[in-house]
Amino acid sequence: MALGVLMALQATGQPLVIDRVVAVVGDFNVLQSDIEQQYLQMKMSGMYMDPDARCQIFNQFVEQKLLMAQAKIDSVEVGPDMVEMQMESRLDYFVAQFGSEEEMEDYFNKSIFDIKDDLREAIREQMITDEVRKSITADVSTTPSDVKSFYRAMHPDSIPYINTEVELAQIVAYPFYSEEAIFQVKERLLDLRRRVQEGEDFGTLAILYSEAPEAARRGEIGFMMRSELDKEYATTAWALKPGQVSKIVESAFGFHIIQMIERRGDRANTRHILMNPKADANAKQKAIYKLDSLKSLIENDSMRFDLAAKRFSEDDNTSVNGGLIVNPRSMAATFELDQLPTKDYYMIRNMQVGELSEPYETTDQKGKPCYKLIYLRARTEPHRANLKQDYLLLQNMALQFKNNEVMNEWYASKKESTYIRVDSSFRGCSLLGQQTSQK
Repeated sequence: MALGVLMALQATGQPLVIDRVVAVVGDFNVLQSDIEQQYLQMKMSGMYMDPDARCQIFNQFVEQKLLMAQAKIDSVEVGPDMVEMQMESRLDYFVAQFGSEEEMEDYFNKSIFDIKDDLREAIREQMITDEVRKSITADVSTTPSDVKSFYRAMHPDSIPYINTEVELAQIVAYPFYSEEAIFQVKERLLDLRRRVQEGEDFGTLAILYSEAPEAARRGEIGFMMRSELDKEYATTAWALKPGQVSKIVESAFGFHIIQMIERRGDRANTRHILMNPKADANAKQKAIYKLDSLKSLIENDSMRFDLAAKRFSEDDNTSVNGGLIVNPRSMAATFELDQLPTKDYYMIRNMQVGELSEPYETTDQKGKPCYKLIYLRARTEPHRANLKQDYLLLQNMALQFKNNEVMNEWYASKKESTYIRVDSSFRGCSLLGQQTSQK
């Protein structure tokens, strides 16, 4: 497509600019609407906007089209299911930021269907170009010497500041639920199911009664694939028709009733009401007594903490690692204090390294009530990153630096060998180099 402005005539006969091509990169075009859409998304997310933000976005698009041209040569593609899943996740985030689909449509001046189409294509390109980048940097690595050199070359103000971090291990005990407690939960869910069938709104009841994190969103969990859900939950949900409400199902999270909202291929959007039985005082005391006994054994050197966790902890995710807790954000074994659940934070904030907490009541990662015994394995005080304490962090930074160098060299080479034509409105964007023709 030639550079230029695409126009339509308004009822008044005056020209209305719909869109225009602002760059041609090989067989690919960069549109003004691409730049504006990205600009609006950045602005909506609260990011700091440089005065030359549009120019930076423009250069990113040119580099992305260079990667797309390489992907075309290498026949790189991505599965539509993965694209759709990412699109729905991004859309859910935007809707949550705006408060409603209508407000989002007003902000972007587009229908929800057009926004989805834009997101779908943007995410497809992003996933494809990510694959191309991985192939270009696949052989990049760092040696200890590289990391030391990178660290020594850093300006003191560029060295990251590390907040207090802790390394924790745990032993978990779940209180026993009586048959009566389970019966009461099922009776409550059956009553709510009956009320929905008699015409009450499922979402409103979820807000009022569900114990799930999604309760505030009317119980809605968003579009998910079966593999992303608890097996029992997914099996029940996938048997439902839109609008239909399930019988009671027990999952690893507790007891649910589920309503199917919509199916799209391999994904489905459901809402649910979750409840868990309440343990009686005797069951709670037994769980605490178990942890108290283990604490005494460990403190008297009769048993190591890691062995006690492997043998007696009822949390399958951490018992195999001797109770070591992995940070789900970083997949490392360390947490900054503000990343800890509130109850865990209050238990360990004044503890010394090597100390055990008292048994306390809390919830596990699935939100189920439990009791914990926490062991503070390590604590680092706030500091500037250094090679001794933060080698892995600095190694990742050094690797990213080398990756960027390799990519910049690749972009420079491709810009010299690829036809790139730039509209005059972006001639001030200097990162393109001198091998481009100007309109």
